[in-house]
Amino acid sequence: MTLIPSYMKSLSLVVLTLMSIGILAQKPQQFITGGIPEKIGFSAERLNKIDDLIARKIAEKRIPGAVVFVARKGQVVMDKAFGMNDIEAKRALKNNDIFRIMSMSKALTSTAVMMLYEEGRFTLDDPISKYIPAFKNAQILDTVYADTTYKAHPAKREITIRHLLTHTAGITYDHPLHAKAKIPYFFSVKPEKLSETIPRLAALPKLHEPGEKFTYGLNTDVLGYFVEVISGMSFDQFLKKRIFEPLGMNDTGFYVDETKKDRLVKVYEEIGKEPGITPRPKSEWTEYPISGAKTYFSGGAGLTSTAQDYAKFCQMMLNGGSFNNKKILSRKTIELMTMNQINDLEVWDRKNKFGLGFEIYTEKGHAKLPSSEGAFEWGGMYYTHYTIDPKEDLLMVIFFQVFPTKGWGIEKQVQQLIYQAIID
Repeated sequence: MTLIPSYMKSLSLVVLTLMSIGILAQKPQQFITGGIPEKIGFSAERLNKIDDLIARKIAEKRIPGAVVFVARKGQVVMDKAFGMNDIEAKRALKNNDIFRIMSMSKALTSTAVMMLYEEGRFTLDDPISKYIPAFKNAQILDTVYADTTYKAHPAKREITIRHLLTHTAGITYDHPLHAKAKIPYFFSVKPEKLSETIPRLAALPKLHEPGEKFTYGLNTDVLGYFVEVISGMSFDQFLKKRIFEPLGMNDTGFYVDETKKDRLVKVYEEIGKEPGITPRPKSEWTEYPISGAKTYFSGGAGLTSTAQDYAKFCQMMLNGGSFNNKKILSRKTIELMTMNQINDLEVWDRKNKFGLGFEIYTEKGHAKLPSSEGAFEWGGMYYTHYTIDPKEDLLMVIFFQVFPTKGWGIEKQVQQLIYQAIID
């Protein structure tokens, strides 16, 4: 029998202990800056094509500016601002300027839900009516009449938390019945709360039986209220205390305070017959992060953030649940969140699947443009986007601020150029 020296036993115990508390963790807990791209498999020369593309789109007046953040293996490949925050004021865009991220809020809300899931507070196939009783006895819409009365029939099954996370609950956006019931489209500048609006939404008929179709809608706003019910905290405080502060996302939140409002990026629109942006007129669509009652916390579309902040969240997902030496989720929970949860359904016409909060690239989706099978992503209506690619240990955050736009696809061109710069 071979005896193991006592000092070796002690050393092994120390290593195991250090690994258990994360000191020897292989995944970076902070971004590494100032490195040489070629050392992590990127060509600096090829990355310059991104600069050329964005400069061309700015010159064509398709976007006022952009912030692009790319990291691989925790090392920053690009963290750069292009163009203007405010063209008329001649204020250059900075890489820590604040954007309205709209539907990129959904990933953060879904993460909040899954943190409570890890505490054993519910199961994914619990009916949501167990926690929000107004969802009990759901109806399926048959017809809406001109006066917004409607005909509906009883649903065969209840909406579950899994249905809400996967946008298969039959809840849509911007429906005439929503307007009649005064359900906010995305955010609200009025003195109202989720606890008031979500029960009204719950009482309305759904478009189809739960689980039958992928229908993008206010599902994640429902989940924001669900987090309030389960946690006993307001949704904004839950995100702040449980996600933003631990990860160091210090510029992320539902509203922008006075000390930061000059960093809020101006919104442009592209609505004329010819391509080209103009300033979007001042309204709640431009002012909601800095004005109004600031009491409505839309889990689906209400957050503002910086590219740097959002990249910290993305790196946490790549790391298997930790960043800044704070554990947010377990690796196994992230695996669950990023696997196909919609069976044979697809995300619109993109040939991809949906997990618990994310669109997931399939082989067919991956064939449409450079990515990796299993990469996951989403974007925001004001023209923001992120992709997280575990196979390449890669994240990208691409921010513009144009709504509406005729230029959808620029973010995919940037993604295309990021992938073509990989040379390892």
